[in-house]
Amino acid sequence: MQAWHWWQHSDLLTQMAAALLLAMSVASWVVILVQLRLLLRAGRELPRALAAFWQAPQLAEARQRLPAFDRLGLLQPLLDAANLIATDAIPASLGAQGGREQRLTRVLRGALHQVLARLQWGQVLLATVGATAPFVGLLGTVWGIYHALTALAGQGQISIEQLAGPVGEALVMTAAGLAVAIPAVLAYNWCGRSSARIEAELEGLAHDLRSLLLG
Repeated sequence: MQAWHWWQHSDLLTQMAAALLLAMSVASWVVILVQLRLLLRAGRELPRALAAFWQAPQLAEARQRLPAFDRLGLLQPLLDAANLIATDAIPASLGAQGGREQRLTRVLRGALHQVLARLQWGQVLLATVGATAPFVGLLGTVWGIYHALTALAGQGQISIEQLAGPVGEALVMTAAGLAVAIPAVLAYNWCGRSSARIEAELEGLAHDLRSLLLG
């Protein structure tokens, strides 16, 4: 009820700032939940998938065995890319030009970037929300205080009781901005560390595949 009363008595700019903070919060929590599920699963599945891959006697058998362990499909693009070079099945194009080493490097790099794009999905949004939400809340607070002072200016002598209510309501915007930004920043840092560990494993596999096929 108090929130609805505040909304009714706030001006358009304050309402826009509040709506923007709400949209930022919803978007960031969607990314947080999706990334939490993805990275936790990847952290559990990747060691088992790598072990299953290296236990296979040949690359072709490893590709057949891997889907049972790599349900997220993090390793599969790398193996598919390596298989194109191993079987000379890469289509005729500019990407097929050059020596075997150049072609292998090219396809593995493309596959690795494809997987990393999945792992890093939404992290730019989290960083943006974490950096901008406090300022959006501060803008709402400054404008709300200005709006309150303007409304009280024509009432003669102003008491602290008259000023405390509107100013306190305006300060809620700063708290809202921090409430939106803090989870986004924490999630961004956690996602960055988690995806960096997985990225290191994938880069190691790409390097090993390159050495294996060129050896």
